Amino acid sequence: MNTKTNLNSGANIDVKDYIYKVLAYWKLFLVTIIIALIAAKFINGYLPKKYSLNTIISVKEENNPLFSTGTNIAFNWGGASDEVETVKVILRSRSHNEIVVKRLNFFIEYLQEGKFRLEDKYGYTPFVVNLDNSKYQMYGKLIEIELTGEETYKVSFNFNESGNNRLINYQNNSFLNVPSKELKFTKEYHIKDTINTAFLNFSLKQVLPFNVGEKYFIRFGSFDGTVAANSGVSVSTITNAASMLNLTKQGANKNRIVDYLNATVKVLDSVKKIQKIEYAVNTRAYIDTLFIAEEKRLRQLEIDLGNYRKNNNIYDLSSQGTEIFGESVILEKEKQTLLSYNEYLNNLKRYLKSNDKIERSVLVPASLQVEDQKITSLISELVVKSSARESLRGVVKDNHPDIIQIDREIQIIKNNLQENIASLQTINRSRLKQLNNKLIAYNSKKKKLPQKEQGLISFQRDYELSEANYSYLKQKRYEAGTAIAANVSDVKIIDTAKDLGNGPTYPVPNFNYLVAIMLGVVLPLFYIIIRELLDNKIHTAEEIQNNYAIPVLGVVGKNTSKNNLAVFERPKSSVAESFRALRSNIQFLFKNASDKGSKTLILTSSVSGEGKTMISINMATVFALSGKKTILVGLDLRKPKIFDDFGLPNDIGVVNYLINQKTLPEVITKTKIPNLDLVLSGPIPPNPSELMLNEAADKMFHQLKEDYDYIIIDTPPVGLVSDALELFKYSDAVIYVIRQNYTEKGMMRMIDDKYKNKEVTNISYVLNDFSIKSKYGYGYGYGYGYGYGYGYGKYGYGYHENDAPKTFLQKILGFFRPKK
Repeated sequence: MNTKTNLNSGANIDVKDYIYKVLAYWKLFLVTIIIALIAAKFINGYLPKKYSLNTIISVKEENNPLFSTGTNIAFNWGGASDEVETVKVILRSRSHNEIVVKRLNFFIEYLQEGKFRLEDKYGYTPFVVNLDNSKYQMYGKLIEIELTGEETYKVSFNFNESGNNRLINYQNNSFLNVPSKELKFTKEYHIKDTINTAFLNFSLKQVLPFNVGEKYFIRFGSFDGTVAANSGVSVSTITNAASMLNLTKQGANKNRIVDYLNATVKVLDSVKKIQKIEYAVNTRAYIDTLFIAEEKRLRQLEIDLGNYRKNNNIYDLSSQGTEIFGESVILEKEKQTLLSYNEYLNNLKRYLKSNDKIERSVLVPASLQVEDQKITSLISELVVKSSARESLRGVVKDNHPDIIQIDREIQIIKNNLQENIASLQTINRSRLKQLNNKLIAYNSKKKKLPQKEQGLISFQRDYELSEANYSYLKQKRYEAGTAIAANVSDVKIIDTAKDLGNGPTYPVPNFNYLVAIMLGVVLPLFYIIIRELLDNKIHTAEEIQNNYAIPVLGVVGKNTSKNNLAVFERPKSSVAESFRALRSNIQFLFKNASDKGSKTLILTSSVSGEGKTMISINMATVFALSGKKTILVGLDLRKPKIFDDFGLPNDIGVVNYLINQKTLPEVITKTKIPNLDLVLSGPIPPNPSELMLNEAADKMFHQLKEDYDYIIIDTPPVGLVSDALELFKYSDAVIYVIRQNYTEKGMMRMIDDKYKNKEVTNISYVLNDFSIKSKYGYGYGYGYGYGYGYGYGKYGYGYHENDAPKTFLQKILGFFRPKK
């Protein structure tokens, strides 16, 4: 399969090679993953754990099934949807959460020293604080509780250095500043003792056996801050169950969450019960007032009626008087009902015009029967909307869109109520006029009766009306009391909040470990990609082949010897073997030269430091060791180096010959390597380029060709000066040295263009300092024609010498550094 992709830029990307490059960084991946996992483990242990628990409740209007609609005095104040929305607002309201916080004393913190911080130990301490809310407590200070015995403990805390200490009273949420002379308070108490000081007023209740020596801390925090911190209960409607709510709370202590959720539901239940029977309670109170007054009136009328009968000796009415009495009583009862109803309507009308906040207590009718169901419905709706608005005002401002919308709806309900009231008052006035006319007619008939009988009718009528009203009030009083006693809560608990061993919702260990592994892979990958994008070095012979026209002659491994005489000093090393391979391959460059004549090999490079001199020395060495008479000429006149490797002075050399100070034999030096002579560069001249162009240079090379089989010339880098290009005319072959991970890709462009234009021939690249175990792919050297490269010795089983052993420090550093 072809894994190379040709890009628009003309560059080729070898996918397989790129994968090998990435895999070569496995040590980096391993280290980053391990570090990331260690960091994840630390984060999992360091970050405070957060838990999430919930409770499920049902909110639905419930009436006692033992009572019918006609007898149950607890009216329905709103539909199910309004009820649920109202409950949502109540649960988030400040006033509701204040009740819950006070009931649980949540402003008291129970703490213990943990691994990284003070841990919340609410519900886990062997004691609880019994607080005297009417007295002041030290505010915001850590108070240490040390268990000194099975029933004793020591209390200690530090006063402020300024001597001014702030105290808090939770009964009225007030603060007080009290001075102190001491810097620290310490005192031991028995579990039955009550702490009564100017700064602390509480006692401890033991709930578990004391472990002597354990230390805890308590702190009295801000009441308002505690309420604000606990107002974030999430309330959501369960899908497909509009009347069911899911209450969820998060926190670091599961006991706190359980207690708060269960307490908030209990508070809601009690509040809803009170609200539900509020109408009945107010009605009963009103009935009691009327009932007592009517009872007194009835007793007095009974006495007056008896006295009248006795004094006037009349006990029964005539048939005509009985008829008049019965009709007038019926008319008087109806008239009284209409008058009471009109009075209620007038009060309601005045109240709607003068009040914005609707209170149920005001809406209790003076007459206990509201015949018009439309008015009853509108009153119920008005109370619901008003309650919802007041609850919202505890959470949002008056300019909030929800408040504005509710205000519009309340105003519409008020307008409808006033229209209905006006209509009812008109009807009632008409009916009252009719009743008055009928009563006048009956009064005229009554005047025709005897005087004593008229008086008896008046007394009996008053008594009959009072007795009927008394019986009615007694019945309604019973109904109101029954409705209160038989009240059924609208809030039902489906699932209480409970700790079932749930794990933390944050941090999530498995998720953090997964993220750590991903980061441990992604971050090094980004590093590798960025490094590759910014990398402008030559790494493999294949890169050279794919991007340049000049062929690659071979590769030379990393020289681990102390000097550049690698072939001579370590003839069995892998580096020496790579030079022997080059000696074989270079014969292809000498194909135009006479087989019997001398052959001249020039070595150059792009810049200094690419190993040109090392290649020159060792190429000369392999030719000399093969029995060929060889001479190495150092023509890098600007930066000579050869003399140092051979341990010779650089006082006399080719420069002395070129300026006619010395003859050629005088500048030729024998070396310790058989068949190898050396011509050093000599003193650094001021005009090296001009010296190489004079006739003396031509004579020198002509003479050397006659005396030696191989002439190896070490020249300056062509990328810096033009000296080497001038010497190419003397060569039979040219080696252009490239160093792995050192030579930049664009440096060979100039010489490659000359090769394409046929200005330079018989030239090849040699990749120096090459490592087979490189992150840049396979490398070359096993029968590919490029020499054997670095690392071949491990396949030799003693045939080649091992490279110099690394120190322990080098091995450690090398483990974390990808090989080049």
